[in-house]
Amino acid sequence: MEISRLRNTSIIAHIDHGKSTLADRMLELCGAVDPREMRAQYLDSMDIERERGITIKLQSVRLDWGDTVINLIDTPGHVDFGYEVSRSLAACEGVILVVDAAQGIEAQTLANCYLALENDLEIVAVLNKIDLPAAEPERYAEEIETVLGIPAEEILHVSAKTGDGVAALLDAVVARTPPPTGDPDAPLQALVFDSHFDQYRGVVSSVRIMHGCLRTDSTVRFMQAGAVHEVDEIGVRRPDPTPVAELGPGEVGYLMAGVKDVGEARSGETVTTSRDGAEKVLEGYREPQPMVFSGLYPIEGDEYSDLREALERLRLNDSSFTYEPETSGALGFGFRCGFLGLLHMEIVRERLEREFDLSLITTAPSVEYLVTRVGGVQEPIDNPCDLPPGGDIAHIEEPWLLAVIIAPAGFTGTLMELCQERRGEMESLTYLSPERVELKYHLPLAEVVIDFFDQLKSRTQGYASLDYEPEGYRVSDLVRVDILLHNESVDAFSMIVHRDAAYAYGCRMASKLKELIPRQQFEVPIQAAIGGRIIARETVRAYRKDVTAKLYGGDITRKRKLLEKQKEGKRKMKSIGRVDVPQEAFISVLRLDD
Repeated sequence: MEISRLRNTSIIAHIDHGKSTLADRMLELCGAVDPREMRAQYLDSMDIERERGITIKLQSVRLDWGDTVINLIDTPGHVDFGYEVSRSLAACEGVILVVDAAQGIEAQTLANCYLALENDLEIVAVLNKIDLPAAEPERYAEEIETVLGIPAEEILHVSAKTGDGVAALLDAVVARTPPPTGDPDAPLQALVFDSHFDQYRGVVSSVRIMHGCLRTDSTVRFMQAGAVHEVDEIGVRRPDPTPVAELGPGEVGYLMAGVKDVGEARSGETVTTSRDGAEKVLEGYREPQPMVFSGLYPIEGDEYSDLREALERLRLNDSSFTYEPETSGALGFGFRCGFLGLLHMEIVRERLEREFDLSLITTAPSVEYLVTRVGGVQEPIDNPCDLPPGGDIAHIEEPWLLAVIIAPAGFTGTLMELCQERRGEMESLTYLSPERVELKYHLPLAEVVIDFFDQLKSRTQGYASLDYEPEGYRVSDLVRVDILLHNESVDAFSMIVHRDAAYAYGCRMASKLKELIPRQQFEVPIQAAIGGRIIARETVRAYRKDVTAKLYGGDITRKRKLLEKQKEGKRKMKSIGRVDVPQEAFISVLRLDD
């Protein structure tokens, strides 16, 4: 194919600004899907994507518009899946930046736009949802011009729902996006920008050809992994997989080479031919770093091996989460998993429960701390139980973020109060327009992962948007709060918190467990402790049988004798008694929803 006829572009936007619906209209206009088979969010293939109405995995499709071929990539909008966006941009020369005409610029709009500028891509700006009664396209076109510097007259007005203006958008993509460059006679260099595992065909890799040609009869080498495989099939997605004999420079398609180990075909891998191949590796991607850690335990202990197998298989489709075995005295055998954010954690847990029919307990999320011991040795800690005793610690560092919040100006005071409560430090306050404000705050990640996003939405009636990026570690005054039941520590309830918040956490956990732990024949103290110092306590009162009920008179000493005998029995029971925490109590206390 002539390289001048190709255009490679991605749709980027804030969450819920209409990317997938716009992709649907493009599929219809280009005749890529039979009208009888058309459905909403056609490119979102997972059930969980369709139910939640969000895109989780990027999807590519090849469209014919006139005599031009457009390779379109639909990307996720949520901040947790930003790594999917950055991967897709490496396969493109341009982007379609979608902005809601009723909401204007949001936090992820800015983040994605800056990503496109960093990659030196041509931006085609679009105001979507112009059919809504609340739409103000002229006002938000001015805002885009002011904030992003894109001239208002170049911004297209479309409605992805009705299809208005979508044809003009496709024309603009063809006119403004530069064709790709590449030498068809050079050695093959193809960039893997996504992979997933098919249980019948092995690893299916999405590739962008940079130089050379990829043919079906060739033997390819994955340069970083050093693996050599025979090509089974190459093709393009229209959107159904369509085999082709050859992919030339600038083209986007898929590659099947019988790869059984997804580690050999990771995103960012360079593919070349095994004979006379390229010597230089393409610049790949940084591996996404987990930011939130949590324990996953099967409710039934004998499902441990099933959980391990499920995690192995799921990681073939989503290489961005990590896991390693861990043991808890309270919960048994499980895995410590690292995720990119809370939504990512929720999606992985839900996929494990749905696709592999598992019942799981998820422990409270935590982050990775850097602990420097007295001798100067530094080690990362993502499980509170691994924190060394206080006397061995010189200092603890915790991860911080730079958070960007965009909201209506009327909520500025509320947002500042929320960030201050979470130990935030303000960097800047900027008015994007008279009605909208951008706040930048430095925040500890530990304060963001629990319920910060929920609080942000509820305090601003759902109008605020959040984007964040990690900015390293800082020394903080952190302590581990242990929960003691009948003087025995329960490791599943331990938590690393800031010293100022330790008392509130201890009180909350103790009062919650008091309601959940059943009464025993003896009194059960529930205590929160920092080291050897108790900071909060609740007591589960003992059952008390009326041992004097059978007395019908006589001397008072008979009654005292029975009560003393009962008291001695209680004391003996208390010294040898154990408290069994019911599974429901663990689930209720550790569930994220609470």
